[in-house]
Order: sequence, then structure tokens, then C-alpha cells
Amino acid sequence: MSFVEQLKSSVDIVAVVGQYVRLKRSGSGQRWLGLCPFHAEKTPSFSVHAAHQFFKCFGCGIGGDVIRFVMEIERMTFWEAVKLLAERHGIPLPRREYADPETRLRAAVYRMYELAAEAFRRALYEPAGAGAREYLARRGVDEALQEEFGLGYADASGSVLTRLLAREGFAAEELEASGLLLRRADGGFFDRFRGRLMFPIHSESGKIVAFAGRALEPGDEPKYLNSPETAIYRKSFVLYNMHRAREAIRRLDQVVLVEGYMDVIGLWSAGVRHVVASCGTALAPQQVRILRRHSENVVVNFDSDAAGASAAERSIQALLDEGLRVRILELDGGLDPDEYVRQRGAAAYLARLEKAPGYFHWLADRARARWDLNTTEGRLSALRFLLPAVQRLPDRLERAAVASELAAYLGIEVGSVLEHFRRSAERRQAMPEAPRSPALPAEKILIQCLLRQPGIRREIAAELARLDLEALATRRILQALAALDERHGYAELEGRLEESDRELLAALVLADEVSEEALTPEQAWSCLEGLRMAGREAQRSRLRTLIRQAERAGDFDRAMRLTAELAKLDRS
Repeated sequence: MSFVEQLKSSVDIVAVVGQYVRLKRSGSGQRWLGLCPFHAEKTPSFSVHAAHQFFKCFGCGIGGDVIRFVMEIERMTFWEAVKLLAERHGIPLPRREYADPETRLRAAVYRMYELAAEAFRRALYEPAGAGAREYLARRGVDEALQEEFGLGYADASGSVLTRLLAREGFAAEELEASGLLLRRADGGFFDRFRGRLMFPIHSESGKIVAFAGRALEPGDEPKYLNSPETAIYRKSFVLYNMHRAREAIRRLDQVVLVEGYMDVIGLWSAGVRHVVASCGTALAPQQVRILRRHSENVVVNFDSDAAGASAAERSIQALLDEGLRVRILELDGGLDPDEYVRQRGAAAYLARLEKAPGYFHWLADRARARWDLNTTEGRLSALRFLLPAVQRLPDRLERAAVASELAAYLGIEVGSVLEHFRRSAERRQAMPEAPRSPALPAEKILIQCLLRQPGIRREIAAELARLDLEALATRRILQALAALDERHGYAELEGRLEESDRELLAALVLADEVSEEALTPEQAWSCLEGLRMAGREAQRSRLRTLIRQAERAGDFDRAMRLTAELAKLDRS
């Protein structure tokens, strides 16, 4: 057995996927369901099969084994995913280096970011880092918090990191690909981050993939300088602090979304452990899906200035588009979350958090501030502002209830608002239903028997090979199963099939219609006989059709031959 096969057999795919997706058991217990982490959906079409160790989404079509899942969710190469799984599960890697050029480049970039983080942390406590330490002291960030969040300082000279990475022997192409250095006109390099307080940014698995550097001197722009996108960093796929917060998010079934790095650190110090940051930008759809994988309940707590309110409005829209339940926390006094905790205390913040209102109240207050609700034109403008958000609510009854509440709030007749929703619903196209499997029940059960009970496969393989499978939707799957060694299972079978048959196989297996106790040799033989009878009936039907065609064409000799063939089939 190869190392990769050994790894896959040693790792429970349900446990791995469950770290990223909230799964619920379905059917007989081998199948688990959840919302797909790779595309937007409100009804679960993402399945994981425990016995066969594979996942499949019937919405976007993605599927595969545990390695494929880690590759997609962590945006890793094949060998990076293998290494991550092996390290997480304490499985020693073989001495041979499994790497392609892309993996080697990414490994070099990861290593450079580790070295950079260590260098920044050391520099924070050197004399040159005094300004950064003073800033952190003013913001109430003690040494324990500095260490926990890996905060550091980038020396103002612009050469410390360049010299360090050169001593480590990285190639010029690797240095440039890291985004940590910039090229000079003469072809040399200098540090991208200079004279800044450094915040490491981690992937969901906890690896450092980027940095944000805060300016410490007045007039040094931009205020925050971020790493560029690299082979290991795509900003739309990362949320600050998610690797620390995801356990608390799942436990509390709620996430607090703030704007900046210091907001996260301030709330974390106050005991709010389910907090992440959007890093000052409106949320990308991929970031919203990361949130949704862990909880559908989001409290948005952006800064109270105009920029913060605008960013909150854009982010809320992205959250609504994914069907999340949103509440809004606005803090008085023009304070951001970090300032509020330091001035009012953790208990005051937690009390406000608990009472944060639903987002419609927040939107309605913004509408009241923008339009004069004493005029018909103002009320209609406010309604037009609010209705698109209401229409995104997935539940019809909830939409009607919220619409009625808003109508009363704005002084508009309730019936006209509900009529507006009725017309909008008629214009929306219904989601197409997933295609049903064309396979017969006997086909489905037989395939389950042969896959999950290899001993049965050995018993009836020869009889299965003699069966006329031509009329069956699963004929190529059954043919491949008949030729499959009993030591092999789902993964080997899938590898022998074309794409359309792989899709059909996944649909059949994830239907999970039969309990393990029912998968007996007697059941398999019964299905086989049922398919044999179905095949005979299909042949009879074909012969009858041919006989009628021959009679209509006046070819009575052919009709007689076909009739004799039908009689022989009936006698058999």
C-alpha cells in the first residue's frame, strides 16, 4: 500500500470535513449532510460518506477523497494537503520528498513568512521597536497579548529581512514571489515593510500567509500596508483570527465581525473569543462562506464613523446574499470595539452584544435618517430602500412578517407591501430540481451490496459478468464492479469510470437507502434475479415493438421469426 493510500485509510473524512463544515447525520448513519463550502446554497446538497470516505456536492459538482477536500478548502497543492493531513494525525511522512515545482515554491514562501514573523517579533523588543511598544501600551496590549497574536516590528532600515532571507539561501525568484521584498532598479531587493507594527495573518489551518503593517509615524501612508497576493495568500479567502476563533464560534453558534486587527485583539482580551475581522474592507463572497461554514448567526460591529457604517452596509448585503442571520451592534460615543472595551469594560460590551438588534431595525433607522417619513415620497423611498433586503429572506412567512412590521414602522398600508412581494415572487424563477437517478431500485441495492460487502462481490461476480446489462443505467458501474478485486472499494471503482458514471455512482451511494444489516448475500442474489427479469421484460418489449413494425410494413416473414423468438424467450 502506498503512503497516500495508507494516509487516506487512516484518516476519518467526516472528522476532517467536520472541522470546516457543520455536518448532520442522515439516513442509516454513513451519510452526513451540510451546506457546501465551495458555492452559495441555502439547502444542503453537500454529502460525506463515512464508509466510502468521499465527499460530493450535487450543487456545484465538486467531489473526491479527503485529500481533494483539503486541497480545495485550504487552497493547497496535492502534496501540501498530504503533508498537512499527516502532521495533523501524527502519521510520519516518508523520507522521500513529495513535491512538484509549485509545491516547492509554496513551501519556500511559507518558510520565508515563518522566518519573517520570528524576525519581526525579535525586533519588537529591541531598541528600534520602542515606538511600536509604546503604541501597544497606549492601546492596552500587554506582552502576553503581543505574544499570543505574534505581533512584531519591521525595522525602518529596509534591509533586515532582505539580509536574513539572503543568508537562508532562497533564490531570487522565490524572494520576489514572497511579496516580502521589493526589487530595486539595480536588480537587488529591499524590505516591503519598514518602520511598521506588524500583524501576522493566518490561514484557517493556522499557517502564516500574510502580514499587515500599521504605520507608526504621522503622515506615513497608507495607515495599513498589507501583503500582496502570493502563491499562498488570496485576501478574499482569509479572515483575520479565524484559526483561533472557529472553535468558540461553533460552540456559541455565533460570530462577531469587526473591521480591524486591533478590534479583534481588544475584544479577545475582554473574553470575546468568537471574533474575526474583515480587515477594513467589505466582505467577499468567499469570506462569507467561511463564516457560514461555522455559524449562520453574525453580529456585525463595525466602527461608528461614516466609513464604518458604509462598510457595514456592504458587508451585510453580502451576508444576506448567503442567507445568514444578521444582527447589528452599534456602540455609542463614536467608539470602535477596542476603545469601547477599554473605556467601558468587558461587561458593558458583552451586555450590548447580547442585546444587539436584528439588522432590519438598523436599516430602518438608517432609512429614517435619510428620508422624511412624514411625506409619501419619503416613505416610498424608504420602502424601496428596505425591500430588496427583505426579499432575500429565504422563508416566505418570515418575509411576510418582516414586511408587515416595516410597513407599520413606515406608516404604509400593509396590503400594498404584501402585494409587492407576491408580484416579486412570481417573477423569480424556481430553482431547478436535482436530476433523479435513472437506476432501478435493484441496481441501487446491488451496487451498495457489492461495494460495502466485498465478500458478496466475490460470490456473484461470475454471474454478474454473464448478465445482460445493456438496458441498465448502471451497466458500466456493474461491469467495473465485477472486475474489481475484493480488496478495493469506492475509490478504485470511481477511478475506473467516466465522469457521467462517477456522478451516477456518487448519487446512488449517497442515497444511503439500505442499512448495513440488509446488505446480505440473499439480498444481492435477489437483486441480481430482479435485474435478470427486468432484462427479459425489456427484451420482450423490444421484440413486441419490432413485431408491430414488421406487420405494419407487410414483412410477415420477419414478423413470424420475431414471434418465434418471443415465444422462446417466454418459455425460458
